[in-house]
Amino acid sequence: MIRAVLTDIEGTTSSIAFVKEVLFPYARRHMMDFIRNHQHDPEVARHLAEVRAMLGGDADLEAVGRQLLRWIDEDRKVTPLKALQGLIWEAGYRDGAYRAHIYPDAAAALRRWHARGLRLYVYSSGSVHAQKLFFAHTTAGDLTPLFSGYFDTTIGPKTASGSYARIAAETGLAPGEILFLSDVEAELDAARAAGMETRWLVREGVPRAGARHRQVASFDDIEP
Repeated sequence: MIRAVLTDIEGTTSSIAFVKEVLFPYARRHMMDFIRNHQHDPEVARHLAEVRAMLGGDADLEAVGRQLLRWIDEDRKVTPLKALQGLIWEAGYRDGAYRAHIYPDAAAALRRWHARGLRLYVYSSGSVHAQKLFFAHTTAGDLTPLFSGYFDTTIGPKTASGSYARIAAETGLAPGEILFLSDVEAELDAARAAGMETRWLVREGVPRAGARHRQVASFDDIEP
């Protein structure tokens, strides 16, 4: 019996285009000024130190900034980058530069499932801070009251089964009581290996014959 839904964001609840064409470019444009202006803030300084350690420990701020920009261009899932992007996106949401895209079917289903008593969680490569900002400023309104918790790559890579086992442990549920939704097969494979139920969102393109995971075109096709 499914008692909780764990969902990815990009390509699942929300358009890949919004992340690729709005959020990433916004963070790239503002990254250098942001780290220069906030380098002494404790939270920012901690993330910059993590990047500096990855570069050997003695990189100056400009070198750290160039590395962050490279990671953005390469779409790297690096935890300090994701944390800094979340801080930059917060300013964009606050200033009304954009609202987070969410598919109408996803918003409606999340509300419906919450009303039924299902617990809802998010697992994304974006930081927990960025996830909360995202769902607080969607085109369908503030959806954060629907969620019981958020997970990012600090719990582990999204393609590692151990990450999903740790998420289940943190929720207090058995893996088999959790339904994981994603548009990425490798993530679904990892969740299935941990014992979770899975659904593969195929919003564009043609479903693949013989896939190990049940494929759906929208949240309307999912009944936990």
